[in-house]
Amino acid sequence: MPKFRLQGLIAATYTPLSASGCVNVDHVAPIVESLIERGVSGLYVCGSTGEGMSLTTDERKIVAEAYVQAVKGRVPVIIQVGHNSLAEAKDLARHAQDIGADITSATCPSYFNVGDVHTLVECMEEIASSAANLPFYYYHIPSLTGSNLNMVEFLKLGGERIGNLAGLKYTDTKLFEFQECLELENERFDVVWGCDEMLLGALATGSRAAIGSTYNIAAPLYQRIIDAFEIGDMAEARREQAQAISMISTVKQYPFHPAMKAVLEMQGFDMGDCRLPQGRLTDEEISRLRSELEAIGFFTWSLPATPSLTT
Repeated sequence: MPKFRLQGLIAATYTPLSASGCVNVDHVAPIVESLIERGVSGLYVCGSTGEGMSLTTDERKIVAEAYVQAVKGRVPVIIQVGHNSLAEAKDLARHAQDIGADITSATCPSYFNVGDVHTLVECMEEIASSAANLPFYYYHIPSLTGSNLNMVEFLKLGGERIGNLAGLKYTDTKLFEFQECLELENERFDVVWGCDEMLLGALATGSRAAIGSTYNIAAPLYQRIIDAFEIGDMAEARREQAQAISMISTVKQYPFHPAMKAVLEMQGFDMGDCRLPQGRLTDEEISRLRSELEAIGFFTWSLPATPSLTT
């Protein structure tokens, strides 16, 4: 399979749920239009942000189809298919290929720990081969899976065994390992950054693409970081990154994904609550979160710049 490269900001999308907790795909199209309008260059569906692990296999298929249909080929759609059951993951991968998704990605099984690189490669080989016509990215997120294996070793062995292995979604903070993965075998693999608070550091290390939750609510802010970095204005890039850190720190005072869904509702997108065990914020918490975001200017600088009028 030829080299595949993602570019720019890829939003890890939320799954809209109704008041009763059911998947509500009617709200997918509006958020897709907003994200594309604000410069997002891809969507990552049913990952941690999208509560993939809290959805049934049938629900995950419904959500995947809704996002693929709403995007209409304008940007790449990546479907996260990881599951504790490899059979279910393989089924989800086949489905993603059948509905016209562009890429599959998967976490490793996490209830029974994946303790060595050979086992991890074997698991990912089974999943990736079920959608062999699509590029495959392993989703490395040790904070949630508990699998903190060496990703350089995974890529070396995976590159031999998995024919459609394109790279990694690297959701960790080890910039040194991230750089080593990027540069491995003459930049053979596409390694995509996954920690929003450290985007600027990742750019300096060589990142060309990043997948993140907060791109849903502040993509223009992150695009300004990229723009400033690309023209060498490091002072401005650091200033914008500091705003992103302030925003994330504010949201993280609360259960993160329920708070993010609350912020999306403040921006006009009804994504509902999160499923248990995550749940929802109280009305008092939502009010306090809004006030705290207003205090740091979030509702101004998270939006696209308004074009100046000339006469």
